[in-house]
Amino acid sequence: MTMPNATLGTLLRSLLDQLDPAVEAEYAKLGLDYRPRFTPVIRALAKGGPMRIKDIAAGSGLSHSAVSQTVTALVARDWVRLEAGEDSRERIVHLTGYAKAQLPRLKRQWDATAKAAASLDADLGLPLEQVLRDALAALEKTSFAQRLERARRMSR
Repeated sequence: MTMPNATLGTLLRSLLDQLDPAVEAEYAKLGLDYRPRFTPVIRALAKGGPMRIKDIAAGSGLSHSAVSQTVTALVARDWVRLEAGEDSRERIVHLTGYAKAQLPRLKRQWDATAKAAASLDADLGLPLEQVLRDALAALEKTSFAQRLERARRMSR
């Protein structure tokens, strides 16, 4: 699929449109009602045990809102459960017994996904993940909004 007139945003969305459905189909083949967006939350809980949504967000680089929405979807599918924290406003996210039982299958799929990503890196001749990390780091230093403002000033 060539997209000679595509802009950066279109290219990024198209990349995700190629990746996520393929990964999701692999989970479906395993008989799992599981989405790629669940992985950061499940990995965090598998590694660190029960934790607050804000701690999952901080550790994963996702927004609090994105983690909260993902946790809601995970609760609905019986992957996680919420319990009250010390502060009545806090909720602690726990893996369910079902999720714990599925971890070996998930880990095998995560390994396969990492190998598939490595094959893409080989085709590209560079590590896509590192390019994305570098881009995000550069945007932390100078946001895209700042870059747009600078570009507008230079265009005058």
